[in-house]
Amino acid sequence: MYKNLLIIEDEMPLLKIMMEEFSNSNIKVMGASNGKEGLKFALDKHPDLIVLDLLMPKMDGIAMLKKLREDEWGKNASVIILTNLEGRSDATLAALDSGVFEFLVKTRISLEGLKEKIMEKLEKK
Repeated sequence: MYKNLLIIEDEMPLLKIMMEEFSNSNIKVMGASNGKEGLKFALDKHPDLIVLDLLMPKMDGIAMLKKLREDEWGKNASVIILTNLEGRSDATLAALDSGVFEFLVKTRISLEGLKEKIMEKLEKK
């Protein structure tokens, strides 16, 4: 049985690369380029895992995560934060308080490392 992965990322080249990385695996990948679109996909499709950027147009990742956690299904949805924000900013602390699985900084993780983290989480589902 395949797993569902939702990647919410506004940097289109990065979104495309991440989606292609999983296209040959047993994972159905959905992509969204902003938090508003991502929230709709998440609540409609109930993916097994969400990879979420924090700084995005229309609705940032923290606002999306808060709205997701208000939903009955969404309050327990598995989320990995992938962002350029480092350190203990208000946004990073808010994400951690919202029960994210992992907080990854884009400049500190390779695509292969990211794939390993995603696969690790999906295997537990």
